[in-house]
Amino acid sequence: MTQHRPTIVLVHAHPDDEASSTGGIIARYSKEGARVILVTCTNGELGDSPDGLAPEHDDHDTAEVVRHRRQELERSCEILGVERLVLLGYHDSGMMGWPQNDLPNSFWKTPVAVAAARLAEILDEEHADVVVTYDENGFYGHPDHIQANRITLAAVEMAKVKPKLYYATIARSAFAQLGEILARHGIERPDRDENDESPEMGSSDEEIGAVIDVEKYVDLKRAALMAHASQTAQSFFLQVPPEVFKVLFVQEWFVRVQDPTNQVGVEDDLLSGVR
Repeated sequence: MTQHRPTIVLVHAHPDDEASSTGGIIARYSKEGARVILVTCTNGELGDSPDGLAPEHDDHDTAEVVRHRRQELERSCEILGVERLVLLGYHDSGMMGWPQNDLPNSFWKTPVAVAAARLAEILDEEHADVVVTYDENGFYGHPDHIQANRITLAAVEMAKVKPKLYYATIARSAFAQLGEILARHGIERPDRDENDESPEMGSSDEEIGAVIDVEKYVDLKRAALMAHASQTAQSFFLQVPPEVFKVLFVQEWFVRVQDPTNQVGVEDDLLSGVR
């Protein structure tokens, strides 16, 4: 009988989300011998085209965007060590308030129970020990991120396996420190739009249940982000020098939502109690 390898399933909304918020842990745990499974919920149709055209542009070719973003996602998975990529194939819903929110095949309009049933099957197939997704606000209020949270919570309830469940986040104190680090290097962080009504990003220090050291894997995280060139070429964080990027992203933060292993305090390993 084959010995079970610790298995982490990450549920992300779009191609490139896996690299930005969890690239460090994907690289770390794959290097440490765990199975890392990525579920990407949408095709990312409403991202920029490979030649930089925004989705509202008349020449924005949705089919080409989907094809190109899948190639970028596969390259990112190769860099990070994802063992299995599952594409749920839902239509990108766009930002909150966009007309695409109401498309019948958009992820936002998909009944939670329908998508959750598909995800629950994956959790059971993979004997998931750990599941990672976003918080109820989708980290920054994006409909597809919110929906990813909803289907993940429902899937964890439906599944036979009972995994640890985490929300990927950033400690707000650490977010403030990012600005200080950038300032020391003479780099100005973009200000939040004063008209932005989305929820405040991140979590309070009291909510943080795990802080994972990914310093050894920062270069892989950056390479995975760069693999999504059609979406991240103008990314602020990819414009900073690599040596500054390494300082900014030495840790990744998580809120512990469900834990059948009953860990206490702030964990330094998502697989605590599993391996």
